[in-house]
Amino acid sequence: MRSVVRSFMLQVLACTLFSAAVLSAESKSLQIFFVDVEGGQATLIVTPAGQSMLIDTGWPGFGGRDAGRIASAAKAAGVDRIDYLLVTHFHRDHVGGVTQLASQIKIGTFVDHGPNMEDAADPREDFAAYEKVAHSKRLTVKPGDQIPMKDINVQVLTAAGEHINAALPGAGQPNPICALEPEADVDPTENARSLGTLITFGEFRFIDLGDLTKRKERNLVCPNNLIGTVDLYLTTHHGLNQSNAKVIVEALHPRVSIMNNGAHKGGSPDAWETIRKSPGLQDLWQVHYAMDSDKAHNVAEAFIANVDEKCEGKYIRVTAEPNGRFTVVNSRNGYTKTYSK
Repeated sequence: MRSVVRSFMLQVLACTLFSAAVLSAESKSLQIFFVDVEGGQATLIVTPAGQSMLIDTGWPGFGGRDAGRIASAAKAAGVDRIDYLLVTHFHRDHVGGVTQLASQIKIGTFVDHGPNMEDAADPREDFAAYEKVAHSKRLTVKPGDQIPMKDINVQVLTAAGEHINAALPGAGQPNPICALEPEADVDPTENARSLGTLITFGEFRFIDLGDLTKRKERNLVCPNNLIGTVDLYLTTHHGLNQSNAKVIVEALHPRVSIMNNGAHKGGSPDAWETIRKSPGLQDLWQVHYAMDSDKAHNVAEAFIANVDEKCEGKYIRVTAEPNGRFTVVNSRNGYTKTYSK
């Protein structure tokens, strides 16, 4: 009898040690949630230390739909507050949900590029609503600044229409395809003022440029690539063809890309082609099936978080390790794929 009890206790101890090892491994990982806000943006980043940063808040209205989806992702990530809320620009699909979100979850510091710079009614209205919520603690940043977070480096690349002028460490190489792609027209909207960031966790690099448009994208990589390469690329501007210029996509040379499109927004076939055919790209994942495109310009369903127009708002989750290895999980079907450095 004593030997049976001893055997049972050893099994319990082994299971406990295994569980502790799993939790320890997870605690050393960076989590990124690409929340479905129906063609807007809401990207939740949680560091191993438990700090959180949310990039954009999705749309207003819809019964608090987007704020609720963000709060659910935060719960799944194990956080009960947003330490930094970074607003890329003052368009409704990015900043509109801020009031509803602030009523659901505590927000620490608000980060932005400064005042709205677009002469149009909607951005003026949305900026005014944002100011009412962000008045308590607000940080305005410029290119070259860093957002002070533990475990990760958050480097500001673009803000208020400006961009970094010096190459980041290890970057600065000439970009041979700059001469092959003409310069785009000037964009007077808030898109061109997007606050773009590069997030580094050890060897892992993730870039989010908001809705930056082609002329401003080009400034970052022509004639020289000021950024270098990345592991994970969030398609700029929801995968629309006003953005995702070939000169920057190929310069960034991502291993994996995630498209934060909606059922009827983003996922332009030509932008999809540019990203999908980028040299070195292993996979493209989509938050939504692009209903206005065709099957040839949507990835396989395993890589799409929401396949129906009316959906449950499933997210894509990335777990990254300091050695550059990362895993992508589709919350709709549990499909998981790991990418080694």
